[in-house]
Amino acid sequence: MAFGLIIVGDEILSGKRSDKHLPKVIELLGERGLQLAWAEIVGDDPARITALLRRTLAGPDVVFSCGGIGATPDDHTRQCAAAALGVPLALHAEGKLLVQERIRETAREAGREADLESPDNLHRLKMAEFPAGSSLIPNPYNRIPGFTIAQHHFVPGFPVMAWPMIAWVLDNLYADQFHREARAERAMLVYEQPESLLTPLMEALEARHAGIRVFSLPSVGDAQTRRHIELGVKGEPEQVTAAFAEMRAELDRMEAEYELM
Repeated sequence: MAFGLIIVGDEILSGKRSDKHLPKVIELLGERGLQLAWAEIVGDDPARITALLRRTLAGPDVVFSCGGIGATPDDHTRQCAAAALGVPLALHAEGKLLVQERIRETAREAGREADLESPDNLHRLKMAEFPAGSSLIPNPYNRIPGFTIAQHHFVPGFPVMAWPMIAWVLDNLYADQFHREARAERAMLVYEQPESLLTPLMEALEARHAGIRVFSLPSVGDAQTRRHIELGVKGEPEQVTAAFAEMRAELDRMEAEYELM
């Protein structure tokens, strides 16, 4: 089962805000023995959001989408999800009650009674309009829910809300996937070697060991560190052990200088 992440918002693409969702989602998945397969960032453009969702909804992946599910003019994710699915938006009965309870709570905090029929409060009910057939994702911060449909899980852009909601989805819908595949990773720093010289070794290891991937992360170095490549193997533990031993043996044959990590 592959997991993907969509991050929605012009503020990320313009640089007004730095994305924090990607590293946190990687962390949440990793704590459960899962990993992120891909991530995409898209601005507040309805056509682009719809096209992206139409593509991901056609695939088998579990997808988390952060942002754009509010009720302001720049929030389009709910509408785009419905358009991508070819279904209407519908006011979710339980979602409506949750939004109304939040309206009452906010009014009480301000020392007044809520008028649920006022234009602004009726507009807030749009936050409970989801693609027909959606189920709710509880929001422990302010009770305004997110929604799930077709293995896509839509949460707000605010980290304080989004992260516990994503954790809830994982723990309640995908617990049977936790720690199903044992994984290992071994790496070293190889000094003053060009990647082109190491590429045949990497290709040969992947050809001999189907359960691993070899990776290389080059660095030009700085005042504290010489030019080097972080070279490593990840995947099924026994194959990682064997492939890493072969990697070290070949580097020794090449008389390459390296340091285990």
